[in-house]
Amino acid sequence: MASLDDDRAFSAHAFSKFGSIYEPLKSINLPKPEGGSLWDKLDHYYRIVKSTLLLHQSPTTGLFPTKTYGDNQKAKVHDSLYCAACAWALALAYRRIDDDKGRTHELEHSAIKCMRGILYCYMRQADKVQQFKQDPKPSECLHSVFSAHTGDEVFSHEEYSHLQINAVSLFLLYLVEMISSGLQVIYNTDEVSFIQNLVFCVERAYRVPDFGVWERGSKYNNGSPELHSSSVGLAKAALEAINGFNLFGKQGCSWSVIFVDFDAHNRNRQTLCSLLPRESRSHNTDAALLPCLSYPAFALDDEVLFSQTLDKIIRKLKGKYGFKRFLRDGYRTALEDKTRRYYKPAEIKLFDGIECEFPLFFIFMIIDGVFRGNPAQVKEYQDLLDPLLQHTCEGCPVVPKYYYVPADFVELEKKNPGSQKRFPSNSGCDGKFFLWGQAVYIIAKLLADKLISPKDIDPIGRYVAPEDQRNVSMRFSNQGPLENDLVVHVALIAESQRLQVFLNTYGIQTQTPQQVEPIQIWAQKELVKAYFHLGVNDKLGLSGRPDRPIGCLGTSKIYRILGKTVVCYSIIFDLSDFYMSQDVMMLIDDIKNALQFIKQYWKMHGRPLFVVLIREDNIRGSRFNPILDMLAAFRKGIVGGVKVHVDRVQTLISGAVVEQLDFLRITETEEAPVFKRLEELDLPKHSKVKRQSSTPNASELEQQPDVNINDWKSKSTYEILQKFNDCNCLASQALLSSILLKREGPNFITKDGTVAEHIERIYRRAGSKKLWSVVRFAASLLGKLVDSLAPSITNVLVQGKQVTLGAFGQEEEVISNPLSPGVIKKIIYEKCHLQDEREAVVQQELVIHIGWIISNSPELFSGMLKIRIGWIIHAMKYELKIRAGDMPAKDLYQMSPSEVKQLLLDILQPQQQGRGWLNRRQIDGSLNRAPAGFYDRVWQILERTPNGLIVAGKFLPQQPTLSDMTMYEMNFSLLVEDMLQNIDQPEYRQIIVELLMVISVILERNPELEFQDKVDLDKVVQEAFHDFQKDHGLPKGSEKQDDMTAFYNTHPTGKKGTCSYLSKAVITLLLEGEMKPSNDDPCTVS
Repeated sequence: MASLDDDRAFSAHAFSKFGSIYEPLKSINLPKPEGGSLWDKLDHYYRIVKSTLLLHQSPTTGLFPTKTYGDNQKAKVHDSLYCAACAWALALAYRRIDDDKGRTHELEHSAIKCMRGILYCYMRQADKVQQFKQDPKPSECLHSVFSAHTGDEVFSHEEYSHLQINAVSLFLLYLVEMISSGLQVIYNTDEVSFIQNLVFCVERAYRVPDFGVWERGSKYNNGSPELHSSSVGLAKAALEAINGFNLFGKQGCSWSVIFVDFDAHNRNRQTLCSLLPRESRSHNTDAALLPCLSYPAFALDDEVLFSQTLDKIIRKLKGKYGFKRFLRDGYRTALEDKTRRYYKPAEIKLFDGIECEFPLFFIFMIIDGVFRGNPAQVKEYQDLLDPLLQHTCEGCPVVPKYYYVPADFVELEKKNPGSQKRFPSNSGCDGKFFLWGQAVYIIAKLLADKLISPKDIDPIGRYVAPEDQRNVSMRFSNQGPLENDLVVHVALIAESQRLQVFLNTYGIQTQTPQQVEPIQIWAQKELVKAYFHLGVNDKLGLSGRPDRPIGCLGTSKIYRILGKTVVCYSIIFDLSDFYMSQDVMMLIDDIKNALQFIKQYWKMHGRPLFVVLIREDNIRGSRFNPILDMLAAFRKGIVGGVKVHVDRVQTLISGAVVEQLDFLRITETEEAPVFKRLEELDLPKHSKVKRQSSTPNASELEQQPDVNINDWKSKSTYEILQKFNDCNCLASQALLSSILLKREGPNFITKDGTVAEHIERIYRRAGSKKLWSVVRFAASLLGKLVDSLAPSITNVLVQGKQVTLGAFGQEEEVISNPLSPGVIKKIIYEKCHLQDEREAVVQQELVIHIGWIISNSPELFSGMLKIRIGWIIHAMKYELKIRAGDMPAKDLYQMSPSEVKQLLLDILQPQQQGRGWLNRRQIDGSLNRAPAGFYDRVWQILERTPNGLIVAGKFLPQQPTLSDMTMYEMNFSLLVEDMLQNIDQPEYRQIIVELLMVISVILERNPELEFQDKVDLDKVVQEAFHDFQKDHGLPKGSEKQDDMTAFYNTHPTGKKGTCSYLSKAVITLLLEGEMKPSNDDPCTVS
């Protein structure tokens, strides 16, 4: 009783302290009038908001504290944003009343004060924004917690997990929503440039692991960040919302508009779709996805994926008292050690079944039901929520933060889930409020009572009903899986008039750079230079857009820059130093890929304009016919299955998307930046185009050196130089140069220049002669790095895969997070240079090819969790052996880059008919392909194998694996792949995969059995192989006893199939142990 009086005294003191700002207390206890006037209904919610939310808003910064009691108050950006949204939502409702007694103004400005408070805190950390946009590290990110009263930093990066892209994205999203409703939040150009820099940071969300909404990162709470669907989704929504948005609202002009990189947005969209329905590698699902998929972000437009993800959240996390945040979440449970920031390994098993339940997510489901026009869902979750609400002493509803199982009931709850009563974390009478929950509750009630409509709190239309979805959006959102029948506009540009005349004789109409004037043609790197000026602010120490290439979606727009009209050609037409550009078939392939990519992902009003730049070098020698065929396809209107329309640039401009780059404002005192446009080659118009300066593919003989490297390694430098000058064979010159390079270094001077210059000349000459083996050898000696290597690896990673670099049979480097080009180059030249120098550049080729293929045809990589580049090269070499039969196999390194790519495509979708099982197992094993459900089956095996599994010396223990992880999480799948990593033969790896599937089926059909000892998979295979040898009567000495070729080449199923031998070996091993009696075992005699 005393405590109740204290609570009431506390509340009365709180109200009196703030004086006349607050209405008299006596009216708060009034019951809500049923069917009362609009004023009465709003007055009811106004008083709740005043007493439970605005009472706690800081009078200085406008931020809202996470704890509403005590003096050391800290404010989380994320929670404060929802509080601001609540005040704004109620203000929108008051706009319907003519005489609102100043409440609309008060509520709107409470929201504005909070938004500007966050902006103030953020802008004081402008140096972190500058560093983060260049190199996104957790130590350089914006803070997510500040002092509620001063806006100062309260925790260092060592003390707190600040990297939360979701919080910055939510700020941008609510900023746009509020400004769209008429609020003025942004005041000057300093703030505009700062917001633009926040956009630069958010654009990279798809490749930046963060700590997520719960600030814990990995589910294991060990301090490691992860790529979260909820963060990527909020980033995608924020980018869509703010693209082309004027931060000054209706009063704005051209320089208060925000720009978003079209291609960066698309990467976030692709990443989100590949991550879902998972939240991250360790979180199979998570309640944090609700605000991402539904209000406020509505980040996903694929209804099927939305339903799949939502169903999983409800199925796995919904309880009587709310939703669990995620499975095995120890937050605020009775068993959590609150003195430690991080958990110990396997500790999360303790929290299984006793996770706290959060009523907050019932509220999100109510809001979702209102937006989707689903009254049954609204009623269902209102009925679940109402009994959970607490009340203040004055009668205001209070949303408890969570409901927990007390320590005394934990064991009972674990034995019988859902049996024990849970208790609320806060009651309202204790002065403790969960402000995020309070804010969302008010928004839900205003919507459910129809005091505001979904369109009021979503003025920019984030939510689009399925029946209203279309294939094109002003904010380039991919709205629904509608069939895209896009026609890509194409302009053919010849680099010289001479080339134009030549092509005209074949009926190919082109334009030259002069003929498109005054329109200018730029390379994408010039556009990147223009974007350097976007968001620059010297006062805040902010540079412009980081040096990132513009993708082919961005180069398909038309730009107005400093009074000029500019069209851009894609990065694929840039003159590259890497030899892949010497292969014209690669260029043709790149053009087709780019067109397919544009067709798939272009979602804007207006048609894309794709500039095809034809250089004289493209039509020399054997390159001419393939280029001519492609140009003829353009004329017919279909290229690689994509509809195209070829016309003059001047004609195509009218239907294109025009981007005004008004941030390039030059005053009279400033010097205008200089941009280099594509200049027409100054060649005599009627001179002949030299077509025969290139040769067809060189013979294998030309690619072979006529010197033996081992003979020359011991000879003197003088002798090597003599031989170098005497021989004309480029392959021999390359080999001799490699000896000089390793012995004397790249700057060793000979009579014709340095060693490095010699190798560069060999590289160029071999390229023009199509001596691909020599080209690759020279490229590797020079340490060449292909353009777009880092983005290609990122393309693979965002599909939920890992990449390994390194030669087959050697140590590999696993890449699970995006890396910079410099780091990738170091890995490649350290790991791939050991046996054959050419491997280092071929691996780069494959990374580029795989990056394109996985973006356009991800299904080709199904069942492959790790893309092991060295193993894929091994599979390609093996495929060449199969094709050669009894003849010598073709040398992979002598093939052109386009032939290498075609071979890669062939092994990704092999023609298995007529192939022996040895061949199939070698290819599938090299690709690391696993059957559907494989990793889940390994989990089930581990549950029945107390002492774990071992293969090729790699041990997978039962504990702490089962305690730390859950069955369907990605991290477990990666752990299984790690266990298989030491196997050095692809066909043997495939037999091990088959064995694990066999074990799983046997255990599934015999629930009473389990393994007693550690299961050595190698021994099981050996047992099966010995039985196989006995049955096939292989006489001793006829072949090596350990040669398993015949076994590998045996069909898996059937009486004498490999599975029958593996099954027998498994059952023998199982029967060696004790049987576990089952309750319903008919053989048990009690």
